[in-house]
Order: sequence, then structure tokens, then C-alpha cells
Amino acid sequence: MFRHIVLFRVHDDVSHDRVEEAIERLRSLASVPGVVDWRVELSLDARKGRVIVEDATFVDQGSFERFRLDPRHVHAAEAMSHIADWWNGDYAA
Repeated sequence: MFRHIVLFRVHDDVSHDRVEEAIERLRSLASVPGVVDWRVELSLDARKGRVIVEDATFVDQGSFERFRLDPRHVHAAEAMSHIADWWNGDYAA
């Protein structure tokens, strides 16, 4: 198994509707081959602003590497770059 966790810190000027669209776009990535588990939620703790949490498990690191090149992921990452900064953690589980 391979884990991929991303925290997206949404820019303060982004509307609620755009955040909801981003969450749905990220959730749609659950259908990419190699994904075992995929969760995307808005953090309940808003002390640091709005944070979207993406918590994913892949079959293995190779599946994750293929996911990174998938056009759906590339498109989602490009869209997120306009509304958020992010930090990610990736590790073998």
C-alpha cells in the first residue's frame, strides 16, 4: 500500500461555491485505477482558514506514480493551483 495525504489551504478570497466545486473535482479522482481508498473533506478546524483534506491509499507506489500522470489528476492539480496552496505527505504503508 502507498499513502498520499494532501492539505489544501484555500485562499481567503475564494467563494464557498468554488470550494465546493474543488471538493467535488477532487472526489471524482477516486475512480482512477489503483486507488484503494479516497476521502476528501473540508477540515472541521477553521483556525488556520479553510483546509481541504485529501486522504488517499493506493495499491502500491507504482499506482501512485501512474495516478500523478493521469490527465484527470493533472487537470485537478492545475485547477487547485488557482485557489489554494498545499502540502503533501507520501509514504509506503
